[in-house]
Amino acid sequence: MEINSQYCTCLQQLLLVAVALAASAETPRATAQAMPGCPDLCGGLSIPFPFGTKEGCYLNKDFLITCNASNNYEAFLGETNIQVLNVSVEGQLRISSSPAYDCYNSFGNVTKSITSGLTLPKFPLSYTENKFTAVGCDTDTIIQGWHAQDYATGCISYCGEFGDVVNGSCIGMGCCQTFIPKEVLEFDVSVYSFFNHAYVWDFNPCSFAFVVEANAYNFSTLDLVDLRNETKFPVVLDWAIGNETCNDARKNQETYACKDNNSICYDSDNGPGYRCNCSEGYWGNPYLVNGCKDVNECEIPNLNKCTNICWNTVGNYTCSCPKGYHGDGRSDGTGCSSTTKTSIGVITGN
Repeated sequence: MEINSQYCTCLQQLLLVAVALAASAETPRATAQAMPGCPDLCGGLSIPFPFGTKEGCYLNKDFLITCNASNNYEAFLGETNIQVLNVSVEGQLRISSSPAYDCYNSFGNVTKSITSGLTLPKFPLSYTENKFTAVGCDTDTIIQGWHAQDYATGCISYCGEFGDVVNGSCIGMGCCQTFIPKEVLEFDVSVYSFFNHAYVWDFNPCSFAFVVEANAYNFSTLDLVDLRNETKFPVVLDWAIGNETCNDARKNQETYACKDNNSICYDSDNGPGYRCNCSEGYWGNPYLVNGCKDVNECEIPNLNKCTNICWNTVGNYTCSCPKGYHGDGRSDGTGCSSTTKTSIGVITGN
């Protein structure tokens, strides 16, 4: 079975674009702005502080984004060749990563074998947002590297016939997945075969393995035929400020990164450091002075519980009922009931 390479390339590009759009299609929020006077875009990619594209625009070198204007304004993490797809002020960024694969001909001879891996300069793989994934019907895969100490894990995927495999199922028949541990800054992926795909070659000549954002990959039985044209997959990293806890960082207000008065600090749970969030009722960029703006919950239906009248307040909102009604005006409370109807009901009842 032959797959059109242009179709696969387009599919790959659509996958990466869809992931980036999904990240920005969440609840509307104020622009996560750059440092004043600094570029806030690399092509179409938003670059919020503490990240920046030139000296004076980022917190420190860990947060440098290299914007390659000569290559369609692609963004890269620091001075590496790791492409950045999305930067979130909430403590995550998306990068692209290549898969490993192992392919055979009908005689069981290796035709191509590619390993893959990443060495991350500062920010670890997100253990909540990524999964190690393998695709194949004669497939043994290993991911190994370093996360405070050496580690290795993997999974096995096997099947005898194409009909055994189910779209969307990744439980060991044609596709398998396993979790990523905390604090992974470096990893290598290797792929092996038990029988050189001799018994499944007609529908599965290759094995594939890759780290991928869990919600960005949905297994298809067509992936058994050829994933070689899927050269990149989105991967999520967790970023944090420095190596201190919030309590220690607050002792030096000059270097403390949570600059807005309406911000809170919380310790990273994936390696050292801390992150900042705007306080409840605010959104924006907590790493900048006056970066957190009041949210007008009344203008955003999914942010308020009002059934009738909504009043915005600084950092919050209140609900009320119109004239002739009583109650708290909230969908999770008593709501609003007609005072007139209640009175009539009482009179009728007597």
